[in-house]
Amino acid sequence: MSRRILIWLIAPLAVLGAASAWTTKEFHAEVVIPAPPAKVWQVLTDTAAYPEWNPIFVKVAGAYSEGATIRNSVMFPDGKPIDMDARVKTFAPNRELRQAGGIPLVLAFDHRWTLEAVDGGTRVVQHEIDRGFYLWFWDSSWVEPAYGSMMDALAERVGAD
Repeated sequence: MSRRILIWLIAPLAVLGAASAWTTKEFHAEVVIPAPPAKVWQVLTDTAAYPEWNPIFVKVAGAYSEGATIRNSVMFPDGKPIDMDARVKTFAPNRELRQAGGIPLVLAFDHRWTLEAVDGGTRVVQHEIDRGFYLWFWDSSWVEPAYGSMMDALAERVGAD
């Protein structure tokens, strides 16, 4: 009898866990900035200056380095920032900054910036993959347009420096 009860409890949790792991949403934005990768990288990694230019990551506490934990204050559409911790997974100067965090199976993110030298400057790509069952309920339609506005702000900031 207790074995049946255990199966009835574990089976739905296993299905929920598997479905959560396979539920993903991706967000993508890119821009070519007429500046070398080193100049873009300098702005992108200056966490203290984020409140001056970034409309989405309105505050970043900590210094980027591989393995570091960073606290990002993300501005949501309702005008309230939400703090999220992220661990820096990749820190390749002038090429890639990748950070990940969240709660596995609930809502986890893998956010990456890549920089590539191209004719006319630097192609900057911002790509994020979110996973977890919370995506079934969350209206994320604002994320990609917000990342687009962040790319515009980055281009403007790089041009101003």
